[in-house]
Amino acid sequence: MSTVDVIRAHYAASDSGDLAGMLAPLGPKTTWTEAAGFPYAGTYTGPDEVRAHVFEAIGRDWDGYTFTLADLLDAGDTVVGVGTYTGTHRRTGRSFTARVAHLWRFDGGELTSFEQIVDSAPVVAAAREQS
Repeated sequence: MSTVDVIRAHYAASDSGDLAGMLAPLGPKTTWTEAAGFPYAGTYTGPDEVRAHVFEAIGRDWDGYTFTLADLLDAGDTVVGVGTYTGTHRRTGRSFTARVAHLWRFDGGELTSFEQIVDSAPVVAAAREQS
C-alpha cells in the first residue's frame, strides 16, 4: 500500500468512527504532535498515547467533532491532508470551524510522525467559558 493510500485509509476510518482503523498506521515509535496552542497540544508516542491524549480527550470534550478532508497531497515520503475541523464543545455549547493541515511522514514505508498545523484560536474560543 502506498503512503497516500495508508493516510486515505486513516481518513476513511475517521469518517466512519473507526478508532482502531485510525490508529492502525501508528507504530510504537510513531510521534504525533498536536500544535502549540491547541487544547491537546503536545507530542505523543505510539497509538496508546495518541488514543488517550488526543482521540479520547476530543470525544470527552466535543460533540460532532469532525475533520473534513479537502485535499490529500502525495509527496512520496510525506503526505499532506488539508481540511477543516468542526465541533461543538460539550460544556460551553459553542461551535467552531478551523482550517488545518496534517503532515504525515514516512520512512521505508513506515509512518514515523504526524504533525498538526491548525488555526487553534476558534477551537480555544469555543471551549472557553464566557465571563
